[in-house]
Amino acid sequence: MSPGRRVRIGLPRRVFSQVLLMQLAIAAGVAVLATGLFLAPLSDQLDDQAMRRALAIAQTTAAQPQVAEDLRSTRPAADGPVQTEAEKIKRATGAEYVVIMDKRGVRWSHTNPAEIGQVVSTDPSDALAGQDVMEIDNGTLGRSARGKVPLRGADGEIVGAVSVGIEYDSVRDRLIHAIPGLFAYAGGALAVGALAAYLISRRVQRQTRDLAFSDISALLAEREAMLHGIREGVVALDRGGRIRLLNDEAQRLLTLGPEVIGKPLDEALGAGRTTDVLAGRVTGTDLLTVRGQRVLVANRMPTDDGGAVATLRDRTELERLGRELDSTRGLIDALRAKDHEHANHLHTLLGLLELEMYDDAVDFVGETVGAHRATAEQLTEKLHDPLLAALLVGKVAVAAERGVSLRVSDDTLLPDRLIDPQGLVTIVGNLVDNALDAAVGSSHARVEVALRAEGRGVTLRVRDSGSGIAPEQRELIFTEGWSTKEPPAHGKRGLGLALVRRLAERQGGSALASGAPGGGAEFTVVLPEALTEPQLVDVEEPR
Repeated sequence: MSPGRRVRIGLPRRVFSQVLLMQLAIAAGVAVLATGLFLAPLSDQLDDQAMRRALAIAQTTAAQPQVAEDLRSTRPAADGPVQTEAEKIKRATGAEYVVIMDKRGVRWSHTNPAEIGQVVSTDPSDALAGQDVMEIDNGTLGRSARGKVPLRGADGEIVGAVSVGIEYDSVRDRLIHAIPGLFAYAGGALAVGALAAYLISRRVQRQTRDLAFSDISALLAEREAMLHGIREGVVALDRGGRIRLLNDEAQRLLTLGPEVIGKPLDEALGAGRTTDVLAGRVTGTDLLTVRGQRVLVANRMPTDDGGAVATLRDRTELERLGRELDSTRGLIDALRAKDHEHANHLHTLLGLLELEMYDDAVDFVGETVGAHRATAEQLTEKLHDPLLAALLVGKVAVAAERGVSLRVSDDTLLPDRLIDPQGLVTIVGNLVDNALDAAVGSSHARVEVALRAEGRGVTLRVRDSGSGIAPEQRELIFTEGWSTKEPPAHGKRGLGLALVRRLAERQGGSALASGAPGGGAEFTVVLPEALTEPQLVDVEEPR
């Protein structure tokens, strides 16, 4: 190994290895801690058991009346009755010693006969005072667990004391003998913990695809940047239908804030088709829905954990362009028809001039020009808003080309004080287009438009001579995506009437469908706050 190279020792990079090492360290630490916590009180428990055993032997010895009687009637001797009885008790109980003493502390029995007649080495005052004593102490035989009790005569008077010792080495031996078994249990628990740690780590390895923590951190950072940078809305739901992710574009398209994260979808969005599409209650691909004034295309994909991810694309501009394309095509068709009509008029005019019917030619030109001018003038007299008037002038031409009579009712009158002229143009355009589609092919095909201002409100009625709408479908037709017509080349049907109702409700109004007198359908839109307040003009008084 070259001197410049260094051996670096550190944690492995993989999540599996790091989790396994940490779990093994935790399992080993817990096993050692549990063993230590068990051993710490075990020694005290064994000491207490030995002292209680010594005390019980002493109490049993002191309870024998003959011992106290022999203590009074004999002298201390190696072959005396007190020594004989004490040795018998020692052999029977396995005690290290049984010492019987008189009130002066002189031994009458001892394991070593040479100690008989000598004063005890430890203080017997508490026992001679009538108290039971348990202790660990050192004596002539070494360290032992002791129990001392007073010895009373038949009259209850204290005549001496009994001291019994349990060899302390035996207590320590019991503790040492218990340690291997305890370590065996701890080792078994550690082995089980290691196996469980391995299995858990393997599961983590599969779920993280054996990535390193740095890789996961980088993926999360990339995910956040991607989700919040793309121009497509992303909504993630958990298995309970709660929102768990909402990127910036989704917040913009759905007009929601980050505070809805964690809330159920129904609570965050409210009832409607958008909620049904995102929740999966409406199935399919590229589903159209309307949120506010936006036309959205939604797709939903379930995830393995029972949740789902939905993507949203803004189709508002595309839908508007598609409708403008339809209108443009209609105008082109109308202009093409007008071109043929204009050519016919020119041929007629040429014939009149060649026949030198000059007066008839002048009358013919006047009638032709006057008819078109009259239509435009009539509309501008009733509709003072230029956008709306221009729209209906164009629709009249398109209707004539399609063989439908489009007229504005005599009671129509709309001042140039619209708050949202573009919104009303959208409403009128959608309703007139639908009415023309319904009226084409019917007997005496006709469409009538009525616009009337009442205070600050505007009421719009559009009637057609089509087949009408069944009563059970008069609410269903305002549902997004519902239509009885074939979709156009540029997109899908079922949005026009949904937009009409949404625009009306945004202004606090309503949109309803009903049957028209004489057959066909009638749509009524009420906009209670569509006009601005009229300006008051101060008129100066004459001087």
